[in-house]
Amino acid sequence: MVAADVTADSVIDSVREIIPQLRENGREAEERRWLTDDTLTLLDKAGVFRVGTPSRFGGFDLPLAQQAKVLIEVARGCGSAGWVAMVYVSNAWCATLYPDRAQKEVFANPSVRISGGFTPSGKLVPADGGYELNGSWRFNTGCRGAEWNITAAILERPDGTHDEAIAIVPMSEFSVADDWDVFAAAGTGSSTSIAQGVFVPAHRVITFEEAILNSAADRNNSAGRDYALLPLVMSECSAVCIGIAHGAYDLFMDRVPGRPITYTNWTDQRQHPLTQIQVATAANKIAAAEGLSAGWWPMLQSRADAGEQPTVEEKALMRGQTAYAIQLAREAVDVLFKASGASAIRRSLAIQRFFRDIQAFAQHALLLVETNFEVQGRVLLGLDPETPFL
Repeated sequence: MVAADVTADSVIDSVREIIPQLRENGREAEERRWLTDDTLTLLDKAGVFRVGTPSRFGGFDLPLAQQAKVLIEVARGCGSAGWVAMVYVSNAWCATLYPDRAQKEVFANPSVRISGGFTPSGKLVPADGGYELNGSWRFNTGCRGAEWNITAAILERPDGTHDEAIAIVPMSEFSVADDWDVFAAAGTGSSTSIAQGVFVPAHRVITFEEAILNSAADRNNSAGRDYALLPLVMSECSAVCIGIAHGAYDLFMDRVPGRPITYTNWTDQRQHPLTQIQVATAANKIAAAEGLSAGWWPMLQSRADAGEQPTVEEKALMRGQTAYAIQLAREAVDVLFKASGASAIRRSLAIQRFFRDIQAFAQHALLLVETNFEVQGRVLLGLDPETPFL
């Protein structure tokens, strides 16, 4: 694909063509605890890993709402592939938070794959020209296939004070533990990455405050793409969960015609009123989740177009609504899995994997609906949100 000729629809169409193969590869990915090489190649050829790369580096530079549509379709094919794609795409945007020198290094490959997270489980100590990084980071989705890795750490200042900082480092500088052994989201390869005595030049380290406020010095970002960090990450997480719900709905609808209900006289499950209610319930939960997203995409884009950060109220609203959309998607999958009968537990049927994967993603600490409702509720009541994670 030539970047200048690419639209969101062309990437989405390419992803839709590979959905059957993504589903077929899902079982092998689960067994090997990491996406198959074929899945990564298919996603790369479809252009998924370039949707968030700035156009000046040969990327597609799609608006956030269109990136989300791409992620929905990937997750429709495979939840684990959708989650990994989300990490790579959102972290491509995170790389634009760094000074221009770092961006040029990271985006030397327009289809760059960047893993990482924001739990500060490492240390950065000043060294000549930069910092020495030590630490380990659990649940590092996509680290096995990444070229770069974003790591949050506690930065020790020369005066003895501390700050939270985020470094972007070549993945080759890390070792990866063989410790990803889980019942859900197994294909994400979210192993622990480990850094020991790694030198990080100063231009590849920014503070957490600079990341949250998009305020690092000497950075260059595309007009209309200066989104807020947490709203961006949470909105793209919600896109993956909505995509998983769509995938489960597709799988259920493909299987239900002519399927009898065991121990009853019903020879076609579609004819049973309970099934009709279940399908309608799931469809409406998915539609409700998408309805919420239709409100937050224009808000985020209008702020980015104006070169502004969302207000505290808007960020709190984003936290509550994205988490609720994920909850609705999870509930839709729960309904569909319950309606699929006991035979749906067979590993040969993809719907059981969709069911398990969305349980795992919805359990993410950042995405829990109760935690996010508390933040939103505090702000709605005129109180301080009491969290920097906005």
